[in-house]
Amino acid sequence: MSLFGTDGARGIANTELTIDLAVNIARAAAESLGSGSRVLIGRDTRTSGAMLEAALTAGFTSSGVDALIVGIVPTPALAYLINKMGAQAGVMISASHNPPRYNGIKLLDHQGRKWPIEQEELVEHVIATGRFQAVRDTHIGQVYHYETTALSHYVRYLESLFAGLIPALRVGLDLGHGAATATAQTVLRSLGVHAHPLFSEPEGSLINVHCGATEPSVLREQVLIHQWDLGLAFDGDADRLIAVDHTGHIVDGDEILYVLATGMKQQGSLAHNKVVATVMSNLGLERALEKEGIQLERTPVGDRWVANLMRERNFILGVEQSGHVILARYASTGDGLITALALLAEIRRRDLPLAELVRPVERYPQLLRNVKVDKTMAEWESIPGLAALVKEAEDSLGRDGRVFIRPSGTEPLLRIMVEGLNSSEIEKWADRLESVVQNALESAKA
Repeated sequence: MSLFGTDGARGIANTELTIDLAVNIARAAAESLGSGSRVLIGRDTRTSGAMLEAALTAGFTSSGVDALIVGIVPTPALAYLINKMGAQAGVMISASHNPPRYNGIKLLDHQGRKWPIEQEELVEHVIATGRFQAVRDTHIGQVYHYETTALSHYVRYLESLFAGLIPALRVGLDLGHGAATATAQTVLRSLGVHAHPLFSEPEGSLINVHCGATEPSVLREQVLIHQWDLGLAFDGDADRLIAVDHTGHIVDGDEILYVLATGMKQQGSLAHNKVVATVMSNLGLERALEKEGIQLERTPVGDRWVANLMRERNFILGVEQSGHVILARYASTGDGLITALALLAEIRRRDLPLAELVRPVERYPQLLRNVKVDKTMAEWESIPGLAALVKEAEDSLGRDGRVFIRPSGTEPLLRIMVEGLNSSEIEKWADRLESVVQNALESAKA
């Protein structure tokens, strides 16, 4: 059984991620927490969120664990509030960047970090075997509601971090109809930003639909039309940030990392002059950082691995290309709004537009192909001829190119990434690699 992917248990709500499964996740997680514990439960704006919130609440309270309900909040806000409100764990109900019909359940520890894989596996084992601890009528948890009060603690925290550091720029905000609608405008305007919101209704049936961090094209268009200084786009649960500079250039997590890392180095605050990114980050980022005397260390895909390496090595800055940026000084997890504020503060400190700050990053052409599969292909290496073709491609591309294939941790996709200096060459290799996978899928169906 593989219930938890790279970012929690995720699936189509009410068919794959069912009420029964949510109850069982809560009951199994409660066994790790112990009767009398307190768990914070938050969600994004998805229509199915309230349904899953009720199921999780039932599962926890029936197992003797108190449920503290905070309603619609960004994932990083929930992570911050767990310790602040004296809880032993948190559960975020969100499918992050996925379409509206999906939802997910993410377990966080008392410090706001994802549960270790070993603990997730224990939850999976209990659910798979059905060996739940017996419940007793004398051990029923309480339900407490903080929907109208909890988020103010997080808002005040962010305002205190960046008071006096943010420029009064004209900024377009793509809130993606998601959890950022609860915080971003309030915080940015209180710090002096002239915010122009887009997709600002907390409408779960539209979350991430042609908007947000995964699709910032409308934001880009509006930045150019209105001549705003920049744009900021958040994903469904607001733990990612993608920016748009005044020229319309899309600034992803790699370039955001470059701006923040070089700024920290200038101020002598970048621990060990090292930063962390995943294997998906562009080689152009690595080369640009090298020129500034900053070393990039890579991890497998998933912000969990970025955060783990940062803790192990006492690094303070890490990123996923998709926009998860972890600033360890301020937060235990990726936080789109903190990232936005740190980026704005750096723009003010250097008195340069975002376009100038990212200019040194010369991105290598990179192609990403997503091949739809019936289920996650954990054994893709066994596809006939694929490993040999990967080696042939890597030998041809040399030091200035890479091939990376992995199953998605959140969707039924096999991701094929090819990177190099020559666009036509990487397209050729991407086509050949995708063809081998497609032929294997067709053969399997025959």
